[in-house]
Amino acid sequence: MLAAGSRPIIPNIEGLGEVEHHTSDTVMRIDKLPASVTILGSGYIAAEFAHVFSAFGAEVSVVARSNALLRAHDLDVSTRFTELASQRWDVRTQRTVTAARTTAEGVALDLLTHDGEHESVASELLLIAIGRAPNADLRDPAAGGIATEDDRIAVDAYQRTSADGVYALGDVSSSYQLKHVANHEARIVQHNLLHPEEPVAADHRFVPQAVFTSPQIASVGLTEQQARSRRLRFVTATQDYGGIAYGWAMADTTGFAKLLADPATGQLLGAHIIGPQAPTVIQPLVQAMSFGLDARSMARGQYWIHPAMPEVVENALLQLELD
Repeated sequence: MLAAGSRPIIPNIEGLGEVEHHTSDTVMRIDKLPASVTILGSGYIAAEFAHVFSAFGAEVSVVARSNALLRAHDLDVSTRFTELASQRWDVRTQRTVTAARTTAEGVALDLLTHDGEHESVASELLLIAIGRAPNADLRDPAAGGIATEDDRIAVDAYQRTSADGVYALGDVSSSYQLKHVANHEARIVQHNLLHPEEPVAADHRFVPQAVFTSPQIASVGLTEQQARSRRLRFVTATQDYGGIAYGWAMADTTGFAKLLADPATGQLLGAHIIGPQAPTVIQPLVQAMSFGLDARSMARGQYWIHPAMPEVVENALLQLELD
């Protein structure tokens, strides 16, 4: 069984090898809180550590090559989060890092803006958070007759590799790079090792993900961009947290839940939430998608506790304009 995981990607930046820097593998072991932190990256690792360090009182700068943070998420969520993040942190989008250098205070990155201007950002600590690479290449899979695809160990629906009797799971073979996906795949591999005559397939239809930043974010299924690119027929509905009693009581003015559904069948295609306890609030939507519960039945076939946060889901379901 191959479960070799992944490792942080270190970009090829002039001078980076000569300056002290951290990744998500090392930054949790620092001896003291830095006064300032520069985070290179715009994905979930960057967003989570930006929240952690700023919550502890550090000044945070986020440097992103793209024009928004969390671009893999639904555009409405990515746009809202980038706006809110820019109010809390020094967010610099559309920047190219040209060099890294040591300063008296710590580390500085030299940047080039999208319009060709030169600038720099300095801090006490530098965190590289541009993604993680699967460790397949470190295991020489070809020597064992194990095929790879997109730098990962290739597996079938049963987590089997191309070599007889060899299975793989987690980041080394999965593009999701999520602990709950690795946990699921581990259960699949365990069953298939013990019961090779009755193998079961992994279920990757509706894999949820969450970003534990502030505000929290959770999603499952298709984004609106993906639905459009696939030319699917769909409808959307958005419910603000502030439009339900719990959200109003919290004085939340930025959170929302956005749903996508097939108007003919009412089956949910995607769900995207940004706001308090988003990873918890999205769970009934994950359940509905996994077990084929349509939006109408979900909205009207059960009680929704009032005033509770899941009402943001109920109201979003009721707003879907189904056939």
